Amino acid sequence: MMGARPEILAEDRHDRELTAQVAPADWTNPEPSARYHLVVIGAGTAGLVTAIVAAGLGARVALIERRLMGGDCLNFGCVPSKAVIAAARRWSAGRADPLFGAPGSEQSGDFGAAMERMRRVRAAISRDDSAERFQDAGVDVYLGEGRFVSDRSIAVAGPAGDRELRFRRAVIATGARPLAPPIPGLERCDYLTNETVFTLTERPERLAVVGAGPIGCELSQAFARLGSRVTTFDVLPAILPREDPDAAALVERALRRDGVDLALGARIEEAVPESGAIRLTYVDGEGERHETMCDELLVAVGRTPNVEGLGLAGVGVRSDANGVEVDAKLRTTNRRIFAAGDVTPAPNFTHLADAHAGVVIQNALFFPSARADRLIVPRCTYTSPEVAHVGLDRSEAEERGIAVDVIDVPLGENHRAMLDGEEEGLLRVLLQRGKDRVLGATVVAAGAGDLIAPLSLAVTHRLGLARFTSTILPYPTRAEVLKKAANQWRATRFTPFAQRIFARWFRLTG
Repeated sequence: MMGARPEILAEDRHDRELTAQVAPADWTNPEPSARYHLVVIGAGTAGLVTAIVAAGLGARVALIERRLMGGDCLNFGCVPSKAVIAAARRWSAGRADPLFGAPGSEQSGDFGAAMERMRRVRAAISRDDSAERFQDAGVDVYLGEGRFVSDRSIAVAGPAGDRELRFRRAVIATGARPLAPPIPGLERCDYLTNETVFTLTERPERLAVVGAGPIGCELSQAFARLGSRVTTFDVLPAILPREDPDAAALVERALRRDGVDLALGARIEEAVPESGAIRLTYVDGEGERHETMCDELLVAVGRTPNVEGLGLAGVGVRSDANGVEVDAKLRTTNRRIFAAGDVTPAPNFTHLADAHAGVVIQNALFFPSARADRLIVPRCTYTSPEVAHVGLDRSEAEERGIAVDVIDVPLGENHRAMLDGEEEGLLRVLLQRGKDRVLGATVVAAGAGDLIAPLSLAVTHRLGLARFTSTILPYPTRAEVLKKAANQWRATRFTPFAQRIFARWFRLTG
């Protein structure tokens, strides 16, 4: 059943190093100050950044964590998943490829070694999120359960007894956890989530993945490249439903090419444990019933906020299935208490949680002028190719009645992509109709998460695409697609009237 597997490997030296950093068994909670400027519950990205920056500014800060400091990103999300994806890319690059004349290797890879490297790198990164580092930075770190006992104090239940922390302001940054879909029989199965999949030391021969969103797509492709036979299910007819359909189609083609069997528009009717495996019964998009067996089942259908056990109702903080209710300044329904990161209804991105911390620090400690609803938040799914987006897309522009011009540049026109044999991709830029102001952009390419950065700058600071025409970029790089798009827009400005003006000029100067 869910929770039956450990989240970390007690017998693994790298995981022992991890826990020594982010959940030290010999930690002693400090004696509380008389009153803190800020008490933060939750030591994921939002909580860590809020605490260390506020302490650096001179505030008295307490940070409470009941589980593992570093939160989802360090322990179960960004860090381990990208290490596994990196291994999968290396494995894929080592295979025979007639296009490059590469013979490949006849030997199968060492899955256990790839996963051990992930745990080693994660343990090394954990030092940045360690209890000791934050204590040295002036933060009072409390390991234990935190719960509001009034709108001015929080009780911490730790191994050495309870502590009561009085505060001027408090921040809820408790994050979110994997959501279990209503599949009959699932509760009887020993299934995986993003919190347990990284404990695997042996490659599953048959892996079933429920959910074709970012997590499902990333791990489906990674495990397929690492040699598992992967089947990915989703009730929707296409993968990555939040993305531009053309972008999602490019990624879907890549997943299928890497061996992922996509069962889209499918409904799983039952999951049954059977002889050390799991039998799934599902109805496909055509209404036909099928059965399949898998050795491991990974559930990746969404997340639910961690709001239980905090005593929120007692201090007038409203929450529901979407998270803690906040206003544009990240204040809860109790003005003394703020919330940030994945526990709010905002998208679950580490970089957004980081940005939320800046909003909270300004509004909780100084003049409340920062607004989370004005943040421009890019996103990236780290498949191969990656797909990244910022600002408006075509459907959002249509819904809001915003007239746009669309500039498309296929990656097949980019020399670096051609040289690397990675021509499948796209840059799509949305401009304000009749102008060059960038309203949104989508990139599908190797390194799309890096390519979206200058476009995020343009959307955030209301810059025009023409700025890229006067910017010198190194050749050959994928970044040149930005200049290609700018030149394409400039060509639309060369109207027949402009042509006549230039023709007259050259006649006069000839």
